[in-house]
Formats: sequence, structure tokens, C-alpha cells
Amino acid sequence: MPTELSVAEHLEGLREAMIAFVRYADRAGLAADVPTCPGWTVRDLVAHQGMVHRWATDRLQGARVADPERWLAEGAAEADPLEWLRDGVVELAQAFTRVPDDVEAPVFLEDAPAPRAFWARRQCHETTIHAVDAQTAALGRPPRAEETQIPLALALDGLDELVMGNVPRSKYRLRSSRPTSLAVAPGDAGVWWLMRVGPDPVVSSRHTGPIAADHVLEGTATELYLRLWNRAADTATPLGDWRELVAVV
Repeated sequence: MPTELSVAEHLEGLREAMIAFVRYADRAGLAADVPTCPGWTVRDLVAHQGMVHRWATDRLQGARVADPERWLAEGAAEADPLEWLRDGVVELAQAFTRVPDDVEAPVFLEDAPAPRAFWARRQCHETTIHAVDAQTAALGRPPRAEETQIPLALALDGLDELVMGNVPRSKYRLRSSRPTSLAVAPGDAGVWWLMRVGPDPVVSSRHTGPIAADHVLEGTATELYLRLWNRAADTATPLGDWRELVAVV
């Protein structure tokens, strides 16, 4: 089961993330640096997020040609980029009401749900993580898990999307010359994930019950969510720095 959350729950998560994003971006100021996205200012972050929302709207509605560079330029040039950001997410939300449950649209992760559910889930986590980036800019440091107010169910869902959907893609550098295994085991849930790591792309699986792995990453679901999406102060793992092994933006 790729996700246990409904489209409505993911869209609510997207809404909550947007509220946090705008609040922290406004507090930090557009010129502030974003420590979790080296080289970016808050304006860059807003332009990126607004571009992704518009790109996702096009993908969801079956568009085969998109122009992300144009949207990035728009966001960078806007006199009020936060209003431009809001406009884009409103268009995205409206697109979810227009398309049918069985809409045909491209998806790009392993173990993906059906397209409408996929895009709701993807944009929920995309916006949640970038809201954390905006919070990082406001704080001047990555937030602690308890400062983010990310619900347990959402954190678990985001871990599942990352470990089952993203990490097995061949684009990432998580490899080992000798076969080994790494478990992601949140202490506040009854589910855990196993990544089998070798010279080829990772093979991931989800489990309940006793944990069996060569290495185990432990913490709360939200702590692990921030850590594996590279939004924590410490991204070290027994296999190396996660930020270098799985460089998600």
C-alpha cells in the first residue's frame, strides 16, 4: 500500500504547509539565506516552490510540455512573490477538483499510487519540506522536530514516500561494494522500513514486527522525516552522510 492517507488528507497537509511556509518566509524576509538549501535566499525558495506547484498542475492535467524556467523567472521577478506563490497553490488545488479519480497523468517515483493520489501526496510533502526550509531561514538553523508541528501520520507517510519511492531510483548514490542493510525505525510507530544496499540501486521494503538489519536509524517519525529529507542539523548515517547519498531538494 503506497499510502494510507487520502487525497483529502494530503491536500489538508498541503494547506497547512502553505500557511507555515508563508508565515516563516514573511518572518525571515526575501533576502534571508536558507541554511538547508545552500546558496538560496528565501526569494529563491519561493520561486522554486511556486514553479513546482505550477509544474505539478500541468502534470496532473496531462500537459506534455511545461516551462519550469519561465516560472522560476516569474517568481524571481515578482514584486510580491508570496502572493504569486499563493496564486499557484490555489490553481493546483482547483486542478484536483477538476480531474477525475482515474485521471491519466505521469508519475515518477517507485511504488507510486494512482496519479491523482500521487500528485496530492507529492505536493503535500514537497511543500511541507520547503515550509521547513522557510522556518530554517527564519530561525537561522534547522528546526527541532517538536518545533515543526508535523503530524505523526504525515511524517510516516513522508518516510514511506522517500524510502519506497525515491531512494530506489538509480539517480541516487546510496551504494555499497558489500551488501548491507539499513533500517529506518521510528520509535513512535509500529512500522519500519528496510533498505538493502549493494552495488546496484537500493531495494526497499516496509515491515512491522521485530527489526532485522545491519544498521538501524532510530528516532521519532518526525525526527527521521527531517533527517532523511536532509532538513536536520545531523544527517550522518552508518553508510555516510545522507545529504550526499540521497540529495533530495
